[in-house]
Amino acid sequence: MEYANPWQRIMRWVTTTNHKDIGTLYLMLSLVMLFIGGGMALIIRGELFMPGQQFIDPSFYNQMITLHGLIMVFGVIMPAFVGLANWQIPMMIGAPDMALPRMNNWSFWILPFAFTILISTLFMNGPAPNFGWTFYAPLSTTYGPPSTDFFIFAVHLMGLSSIMGAINIIATILNLRAPGMRMMKLPIFVWSWLITAFLLIAVMPVLAGAVTMMLTDRHFGTSFFNAAGGGDPLLFQHIFWFFGHPEVYIMILPAFGVVSQIIPTFSRKKLFGYGSMVAAIAVIAFLSFLVWAHHMFVSGISLGAELFFMYSTMLIAVPTGVKVFNWVTTMFRGSLSFETPMLFAVGFVVLFTIGGLSGLMLSIVPADFQYHDTYFVVAHFHYVLVPGALFGILAGVYFWIPKWTGHMYNEAMGKWHFWLSVIGVNVTFFPMHFLGLAGMPRRVPDYALQFTDFNMVATVGAVIFGFSQLLFLVNIIKTIRGGKPATDEVWEGAEGLEWTIPSPAPYHTFQTPPEVR
Repeated sequence: MEYANPWQRIMRWVTTTNHKDIGTLYLMLSLVMLFIGGGMALIIRGELFMPGQQFIDPSFYNQMITLHGLIMVFGVIMPAFVGLANWQIPMMIGAPDMALPRMNNWSFWILPFAFTILISTLFMNGPAPNFGWTFYAPLSTTYGPPSTDFFIFAVHLMGLSSIMGAINIIATILNLRAPGMRMMKLPIFVWSWLITAFLLIAVMPVLAGAVTMMLTDRHFGTSFFNAAGGGDPLLFQHIFWFFGHPEVYIMILPAFGVVSQIIPTFSRKKLFGYGSMVAAIAVIAFLSFLVWAHHMFVSGISLGAELFFMYSTMLIAVPTGVKVFNWVTTMFRGSLSFETPMLFAVGFVVLFTIGGLSGLMLSIVPADFQYHDTYFVVAHFHYVLVPGALFGILAGVYFWIPKWTGHMYNEAMGKWHFWLSVIGVNVTFFPMHFLGLAGMPRRVPDYALQFTDFNMVATVGAVIFGFSQLLFLVNIIKTIRGGKPATDEVWEGAEGLEWTIPSPAPYHTFQTPPEVR
């Protein structure tokens, strides 16, 4: 389409209600935030390359820790999965668009303003938020810098966006499926997002409540988290982790869905155990509400509570193990080919399993007393979220971008991106297990000499991983601008391949056609 002037081109993106455009905007925002949040991670790792102060002071180090965590969770992983959902769900279920297109537009455009507000705290008088991405009280209430109020407003905006996006996804899946598409015929990606959307609606108001109580403690004389006024700082941890642990599954369940689409395609087999995969996602989502206090074993909770949360955390390993078993069984004796999406999917399965096993170690109460607040925890959750959630996003983008653009990505560049990413991730985070077991505390910019070697190795790995993402950026730009026309040659004969199968023709009257009645 030709535009008379640049203003029309801009307004076409600002006012769009097309699900594909909005999906693209989400993915572009996520890519920008990936490089901002990743740059902060490289600053952190650069400071930790050697003991002693290198080039940033401890206060700025803590600001980087805080903003890196918030940006990667709320600015990279979540918007990217919402972008994939916007692109794929209507096409997978035969819908003409999302059910609430104008709200879809609004839920996206809130986010750039939220992250502008959050990042702007770096340029205000006084420090940016410096209390860690979990913003525990009283560090964030009694002792939080003035910029904390902007952080609270930004978190409210992010939560509002997530709730609107979740409502839209639920309404779309439940109401706009093509005639004859029953729930148990939905692709696993659609199922994973339906369950994730219910999780979002359940827990985002809890986060909103936590930051609202922070605000009133700071400015309106309440004492929710202030022990001097009769409050309890531990209350904040309970509220935060009641949101925070389901949030971890909000970031990983859509990745399960993506991988469950890719592995059958490149194995040339149907997904093994479709019903058990759907059930496993639902059970994981349910159990995620029962495990929050495993983050609080060292906080003085009762022995009975410790036992309950230890066993419920171990129980989540069962449905997660079912999913890993089904993925491996799908690949077993399949006609495998290892194009870039499959490489990222297999890397996801292997490395996410490592993160899950270290999580099982952390669930054991007496062991957690030793691991807690050490780099072992950092290694664990980065193994879950980087080769887990982030690899799931990268796999999905490589898998579906031929459909989105009509062009094939550069396969050689994609494989270089994968292998450098896998090497970088493991070189960065695997040594952190040993640092944690040896007792190195997290969130500290200086450390004892005996931790130097592993920190040097981790920093080298972070540089490899960080700069390898430039290959992804170049590949995506080249694919969008042109390239080999996309064909179904690579995936020929694969069952259930979405991007080579046109969506069922939608009935725009939304009435049941006569032949189905």
